[in-house]
Amino acid sequence: MLFSLHAAELEFSTEAPHHAHDVEEISAEAFGPGRFARAAARVREMTAHAHDLSFVVCLNGKVVGSVRQTLVRAGERPVVMLGPLAVRPAYKGQGLGAALMGQAADAAKAAGEELIFLVGDRPYYMPLGYMPVPRGTLLMPGPVDPDRILALPLKPGAMDGFGGRISARIRA
Repeated sequence: MLFSLHAAELEFSTEAPHHAHDVEEISAEAFGPGRFARAAARVREMTAHAHDLSFVVCLNGKVVGSVRQTLVRAGERPVVMLGPLAVRPAYKGQGLGAALMGQAADAAKAAGEELIFLVGDRPYYMPLGYMPVPRGTLLMPGPVDPDRILALPLKPGAMDGFGGRISARIRA
């Protein structure tokens, strides 16, 4: 971990409903109004994110970063879509995003999930264990650069048979 902030000032927790406004504000800062046109946003419109698999980091009680995860299907297979991951500009480059990613992966694995995918920058996510998904593997509900679709297997063999149209999944 690379926190240049005093670690005692930071609090990581699952996202709660009262964090929603701050999380949306951070996403707006990070991605701007164009974020709603992206394929990942289309997926998030299908179903709400899983609060117990989504996290925030607070500094002195103020949300400075967040990561959300949404339960979806790839074809008939249950998977998790990660995103958005966002950290307020003043706190970027301090390891908060990577720490949130680690918590998200640990929570998904503990919940019995087998695979997480996202749409994002290879140079950022590949050092965190994500790998490129072969072109044509996933059918997203909107335009997406297939070279930006990455996946993190949470157990051996989790990439086997991964693919299909992305759709909503309701947790049983």
